[in-house]
Amino acid sequence: MIGDLFDSPWKILIVAVVLIVLFGSKKLPDAARSLGKSMRILKTEVTDLHGHEEKPEEQTPAPAITSQPTQLQVDQLQQQVRDLQAKTSAAEAAKVSGAPAAGTQHTPAS
Repeated sequence: MIGDLFDSPWKILIVAVVLIVLFGSKKLPDAARSLGKSMRILKTEVTDLHGHEEKPEEQTPAPAITSQPTQLQVDQLQQQVRDLQAKTSAAEAAKVSGAPAAGTQHTPAS
């Protein structure tokens, strides 16, 4: 259908005249420029789309974030809590006896 439209130079000339009359000679260069930009954008998007379809094996899946903690994580957290409790109780015992707590640094008073 469209192939028959442009088979003779007279038909192309008539289409060009109709476009000039409809859009005006000042707007046609801008319209052609924006059409060219749109075609380039479309071409790059199609190329990117085909490029992503060809390489699905190369993409490594992101590690899944588990909502349930593992037993190892639970054990490590419990050990950290025990360590903190031991340090806190040692610091409190040192305050009561007046001795400096182990692991704490005191600055000389001015």
